Amino acid sequence: MRKPIVTFAVWAFALATGLGAARAEKAYGPGVTDTEITLGANAPYSGPASIYASFPKTMLAYFAMLNEKGGINGRHINLLTRDDAYSPPKTVEVTRALVENDKVLAIMAPFGTPTNAAIQKYLNTNGVPQLLVQSGGTRWNDPKQFPWTTPYSPTYVNESRIIARYVLREKPDAKIGVLLQADDIGKDFVLGLKEGLGAKADAMIVKEATYQSTEPTIDSQIVNLKASGADTVLIAAQNKFASMAIRKIHELGWKPLIFLGSTANSIAGVLVPAGLEASTGILTTTSYKTPNDPEWANDKGMTDYLAFVAKYLPGMDPNDVIAVTGYTTAQLGAIILQRCGDDLTRENVLKQATNLSGIVLPMLLPGITIQTTPQDYAAITERRFARFDGKTWVLFGDIVGAGPAKD
Repeated sequence: MRKPIVTFAVWAFALATGLGAARAEKAYGPGVTDTEITLGANAPYSGPASIYASFPKTMLAYFAMLNEKGGINGRHINLLTRDDAYSPPKTVEVTRALVENDKVLAIMAPFGTPTNAAIQKYLNTNGVPQLLVQSGGTRWNDPKQFPWTTPYSPTYVNESRIIARYVLREKPDAKIGVLLQADDIGKDFVLGLKEGLGAKADAMIVKEATYQSTEPTIDSQIVNLKASGADTVLIAAQNKFASMAIRKIHELGWKPLIFLGSTANSIAGVLVPAGLEASTGILTTTSYKTPNDPEWANDKGMTDYLAFVAKYLPGMDPNDVIAVTGYTTAQLGAIILQRCGDDLTRENVLKQATNLSGIVLPMLLPGITIQTTPQDYAAITERRFARFDGKTWVLFGDIVGAGPAKD
């Protein structure tokens, strides 16, 4: 039997009218009153990942919009974001303060792979939901070891498996070079690439070049990749470094087939700084509609998003996929809280987050829905390929998935 599809429009109506909210006896966890729900999150407002600051800013703006409309089940959302400068020790510091001093109900959409890894054990030991983690690491979907951690992003392993399958089909003799961040981001991308290539992995991957997020330049890594004879490059990097890599490849006159990981496929944050000419022809995978793609000009979800950015985030580039991600994550977070009704305990927040079926969000590509179960927390597992044409990402092919549970 097919699972029911729950559209965002239906949910929004229920939120506005109070339909579907649980009306049992009230039960409150930390950070909850009859009028307010307090949440917390680390955020990269400064440091090497500060280009992602548009994510928490969009989350804050979305909850501000909801609060203007009465909040969620009559309660305003107070999201406390604290700058951790993308530094794991600082992440621990700000997270402990949010939990122990600010008494937040949950950590909502915390950002980063090394930063979330630094707080995962602490939050799970203390029974604090680490909801909708903004990282594609596989470690976030481990209900047995870390039951209080739930992922949002598609995993890097699945993403690179999908890319590997494309290469095997379209360029089976490729010589692949990989630029990877020296942490779980890079490790997961390489793992999925090798799994996807299978027996051909050792022969096809000719060079792996790593970098630290504190390095000022990655020019030498790109020069080494070119010298390896690679004719295909997977960039498993964050925005700043992906942009530098694309620009350096262009400066060298090198013409490999480039795959850009979804960690860094922002037009505004990566491709424009790298140079539109240098970026033309790059491939990526995505789960989102691209705002400046004419295909969505008359799409209701897109027009609502653009109106939201214009009103609540003036001056922000609506084509920034980081903002699109923040908008969509905030919508999903609101759905989880709405479904809690008056049972706003940490236990029920986790229960609602891990029992989502057929949720359709307006900025996800048609056919991609949110599905979670207590045994499999992965929220999004599917995506489509896109090619940058010098102006926007142009989608091609069908929706593809690579997860063992939801392929």
